[in-house]
Amino acid sequence: MSIVVTGATGSLGRLVVDELLRTGVPAGEIAALARDERKAAPLAALGVEVRLADYDRPETLEPVFRAGDRVLLISGSEIGRRVPQHTAVVQAATRAAVAQLAYTSVLGGPDADFELAREHHATEKLILESGLPYTLLRNGWYSEVYTEQLPTVLEHGAVTGSARPDARIASAPRADYAAAAAAALTGEGHLNTAYELSGDVAWTFPEYAALVSEAAGSEVVHREVPPETHLAILTGAGLPEELAAILVDVDRAISRGLLAATPGDLARLIGRPTTPIADTVARAVAGLKS
Repeated sequence: MSIVVTGATGSLGRLVVDELLRTGVPAGEIAALARDERKAAPLAALGVEVRLADYDRPETLEPVFRAGDRVLLISGSEIGRRVPQHTAVVQAATRAAVAQLAYTSVLGGPDADFELAREHHATEKLILESGLPYTLLRNGWYSEVYTEQLPTVLEHGAVTGSARPDARIASAPRADYAAAAAAALTGEGHLNTAYELSGDVAWTFPEYAALVSEAAGSEVVHREVPPETHLAILTGAGLPEELAAILVDVDRAISRGLLAATPGDLARLIGRPTTPIADTVARAVAGLKS
């Protein structure tokens, strides 16, 4: 039996593998799924088994799952292609009779009515219909979605978006979600369960701008713009219009409170408070200065 992490060379997948190793799972009991053997070489150097597979090539998925494996399906990054990709993974895992299929879904599950959630809804349905023992890890927003934009924010002195100033986001860094995934894959009592995962404290964009100002030592404000202006800013920065429209729709969802829930599941899974947004901001700003 192995713990199998798909997308293991990605931002979240690599953190999950690192967390499994940190908590004492032997490297030989971890299998990392990756498309690129070269990118997976650092994992192989740690003693982790690398299994080459591609979401877009179902035939490559057949050999990589084995009876008794505990599998983490990390959602694909190609919006619009994820349902067929995830279908191929679920079907291969079902044929292999894996012991657990965990999936990184979206906070709110079926109640998340924004466009980005649709492929997650379809994937959850596939998993439930497969009959496999499942764990739904309904991840909220990653704090890095915002801190990765800090160079642009600091250049313009503004956090710009179309969400309302009083709207709240209960984010947490990827490392917290990775720790939750590792706990669900290694602990008991997590089968046939859905977890609503988010940060302990929901924050507003003006509060976020103030934290950036404090950490950077320069004034940063929050600037709310109409959705059509937001869309123009994103496409002007080079984003495809379809992706830009989805991100604007996410800000509408934020304004409706759909990413503000703080049920506490994430802190309970990882056995500690979630990482405050202030800590993530301070670390990111320090990284820019180093």
